[in-house]
Amino acid sequence: MDSAQRQQLLAIARQSIHHGLQHGRPLSVNAQDYDESLQQPGASFITLNLHAQLRGCIGSLEAWRPLIVDVAENAYAAAFRDPRFPPVNDIEFPQLEYHISLLNPAEPMQFTSESELLAQLRPHVDGLILEDKGHRGTFLPAVWESLPEPEQFWQHLKLKAGLPADYWSDTLKVSRYTVEEFS
Repeated sequence: MDSAQRQQLLAIARQSIHHGLQHGRPLSVNAQDYDESLQQPGASFITLNLHAQLRGCIGSLEAWRPLIVDVAENAYAAAFRDPRFPPVNDIEFPQLEYHISLLNPAEPMQFTSESELLAQLRPHVDGLILEDKGHRGTFLPAVWESLPEPEQFWQHLKLKAGLPADYWSDTLKVSRYTVEEFS
């Protein structure tokens, strides 16, 4: 993404939340009105912060709709549908900080033990997707800032997915991805 495309994505995220405050739904975006690169399928996560604290984070793990649409929909969802927070209100809106993560396709990891998995992790580079027996969770690479040790990162991801911190199973699937981040 070049600087102009990044600015377009940030503007769409803001506009979608503003539209949501006024109309109760995401901004309707016609992908054809934007750069060809923004029309391509893309997966994004939108992280909202308020006073340096997380205020919402929602995204897509797989590219299945135009990136510009994905950003508009996920920005709205981060502001109004993140179950950890009440919906964003008019007072908070002007103070929101926007962080966009564009996900590269996830790659399955190969391992036979937890120690082997941990040895493969690349702190501050990898985002992870954990899946097992109906449980699923992901951490963006930015989470390494608050959980810098691979064991800690991994245990908290299991908890986020609704599994015990010491959970292990031979059917566990883990994929990793990288992101392009900007704000």
